[in-house]
Amino acid sequence: MTNDLSNWFVVQTKPRQEKTANLNLIRQGYETYCPDVVVKKRMKDKWVEVVEPLFPRYLFLRSDPTLRDMSPIRSTLGVSTLVRFGETPAIVPDEVISFLRNSENPETKHHVSEESLFQPHETVDIVSGPFAGLPGIYQMPKGEERAIVLITVLGRQNKILLHQDDLAKQ
Repeated sequence: MTNDLSNWFVVQTKPRQEKTANLNLIRQGYETYCPDVVVKKRMKDKWVEVVEPLFPRYLFLRSDPTLRDMSPIRSTLGVSTLVRFGETPAIVPDEVISFLRNSENPETKHHVSEESLFQPHETVDIVSGPFAGLPGIYQMPKGEERAIVLITVLGRQNKILLHQDDLAKQ
């Protein structure tokens, strides 16, 4: 469906409406790409994996402006605007889209965040367990779901092993 003159453009969406904009642009016959990433977030006292847009408020759209009027894009439900530099729409090289697609997990089609929940020496709050209410200093992960945290008890620093669900960012 694409030809030699088509390019990838950047569409800015309304807040948290990437999927709505994507669906409505597809319904209008546009080729779109809205990459997702799996990140860990704290919800209801647990760290869970959630899928979010890799680029919040943005998606990519492929079109040939010489063959198709792009003005209806701005009035599409969920779309804020077509990103432009002056009067010229921002063009994304095909290599960038190929790189993004090739770096997705082939099974889930999502990117995976390599970011750790906590960074070494970061101050954290202990939110549950016998040390709830105390601040701690994150030291390092210990397995997939545990962490070593440095806390001060009775005037002395002690290393303790806690479940990551017991920790929250300050």
